[in-house]
Amino acid sequence: MAIPGSGLAKGLAVTLRTMTKRSVTAQYPQAQPDLAPRTRGVIALFEENCTVCMLCARECPDWCIYIDSHKETVPAAAAGGRERSRNVLDRFAIDFSLCMYCGICIEVCPFDALFWSPEFEYAETDILDLTHERDKLRDWMWTVPAPPALDPAAEEPKEIAAARKSAQKTLAARAEAPAEPGESAEPGGPGGPGGPGESGGPGEGQA
Repeated sequence: MAIPGSGLAKGLAVTLRTMTKRSVTAQYPQAQPDLAPRTRGVIALFEENCTVCMLCARECPDWCIYIDSHKETVPAAAAGGRERSRNVLDRFAIDFSLCMYCGICIEVCPFDALFWSPEFEYAETDILDLTHERDKLRDWMWTVPAPPALDPAAEEPKEIAAARKSAQKTLAARAEAPAEPGESAEPGGPGGPGGPGESGGPGEGQA
């Protein structure tokens, strides 16, 4: 059987315990909060990786991503080759007044062009100003935290392995390439016989 007034006594005990503790107030904005590494603050754009595949805009449940592009013709790399066309990004904007921060656009991007940034100070007095263009999204890219380190026993990512192999091939090709004319000292050249650094140059011995 419950004792009458026990609930009130428990509530007062909680109040007394709270009153004896020192209150902690975060002095924002002078002191910035310590955010978690995976904080969903704002979406940043690394436009060099964007191929205008439109996948993020199609999968967005709020339809808050606006993308414009045009096609350009790329000339053939070798003689007799075929010209190619590529998409060029003209506009990439996100309306954060509609965004619900689900992160679907970041997850479906196949080329790692979208990232979460912990930045959250982008409030505006006008709701129309919450549509941020690609220049603003690019500025937020530099606030994206570095990814956590891989496990020491983990396999090397295929992108890093491919880049490393390509760099090694380039360095090996440069090392095997013959020296360009003029790189080494030759007779008559600078520092060679008859050059400016040796006596007997033009005009010497003339009356």
